[in-house]
Order: sequence, then structure tokens, then C-alpha cells
Amino acid sequence: MDVLNVAKTRYTTKAYDSSKKIPPAQFARLLEILRLTPSSINIQPWHFFIADNDAAKQRIAKALVGKYSYNAPKVLDSSHTILFCTKADITEQHLSNLLQQDDLSGRFKDDKAKQGQKDSRTGYVSYYRNEKGDIQRWAENQTFIALGQMLLAAGIEGIDATPIGGFDEDILTEELGLIEKNLVPSVIMTLGYRSDSDFNAKLPKSRLTQEEVFTRL
Repeated sequence: MDVLNVAKTRYTTKAYDSSKKIPPAQFARLLEILRLTPSSINIQPWHFFIADNDAAKQRIAKALVGKYSYNAPKVLDSSHTILFCTKADITEQHLSNLLQQDDLSGRFKDDKAKQGQKDSRTGYVSYYRNEKGDIQRWAENQTFIALGQMLLAAGIEGIDATPIGGFDEDILTEELGLIEKNLVPSVIMTLGYRSDSDFNAKLPKSRLTQEEVFTRL
């Protein structure tokens, strides 16, 4: 697979063909790619809500009203929609779950290595919470790594995708009970196949030049 060609040809889809669905096995593959996303100190501060049927997509679309209403058809006509959420705080329970999974995965040669991992994660979380004072921003940065991984993966898999940042966060928070789950909604991603009426498919890609975005030291 020529990843550079994928980067050149993928684009943000503006209209989907609602009659076309991603095959279940292929979507399962995408979800596994999403699960394997890297994150700082492997903190994995995310949770993903999957909308793969009309009723579920309607729940997401409730947040696409008013000034965000133009985004509703993308969700409703998509094959699948994913809501990316970020943990509002990194709790002791989450750190414990991570450490237990590391242990089950065989990452520690002995108890000293396990304690070292625990101390390292705790130290970073304390730094971002108490010294930087922006632990939620740091956590959300990791969630956007997951979004980037999925956008590229979808392109490689021949699936169209759209990241959507315009939605009513309060509506989604209430609809899905996110406060009780220690989550905040970060971004919506729609997946499927472009409609013939998608104007953006016919437009040339536009990016700043290398001279404007790279500085060689």
C-alpha cells in the first residue's frame, strides 16, 4: 500500500451514500486498529461509542442542531459513526486497570519492573494535573492521535471518513450520560462511502507548502 498516495487522495467527505455499508469484518478490522492506537505512557484515556444502526445514529445526530445542523446528514447517511470521548480525569481506577492489563500482557519481568511502570505513570499524571494544570487537555491530545490513526486507516481501507468537531457537547453529554462515566465528548467521526453529489470529492487538495510548514535545523 502506497501511504503517500492515500494521503494525497483521501479527503473529508461531505455527503455519504446511505445505501452502502462497510462490511462487518472490515469494520471490525478498523476497530482493532483504533484499539491499538499509541498514546503517551500508553495512558489510553478514551472511550468510543459506536453507532452502526439508524437508531444509534439518531442519538448522535441529536447534538447536530442549530448552527451544527449541516453535520447531521453526514451522521445519518454514514455507514458507521464513532463518537470519540476522553476521560475527564485520570483516576486511580484507570491507572490500576492499565497496570493490570500490562501485567496480563506479560510486560513485566518481575515486581520491580511492574512497580517502575506504576511509579512512572503516576508521576506523569501528577505532573500534568498539578504542575501543568492541563491534564484534560493532555488526555484529549491522545484521543486526537486515535482520530488521526483512524483517518489514515480508513483511507488505506478504501473507506471515506469525516472528522466532525461541530456539535452540541451538552446534548451529547446528557444523551449518553457522559458525566457519570467520567467522559467528555471530543470529536465525531463518520465512515462510509461518498455520494455522487459530494462536491468536495471533485475539488483539488489544498495544503500549505513544505517551505511554510517545515524548518530544517
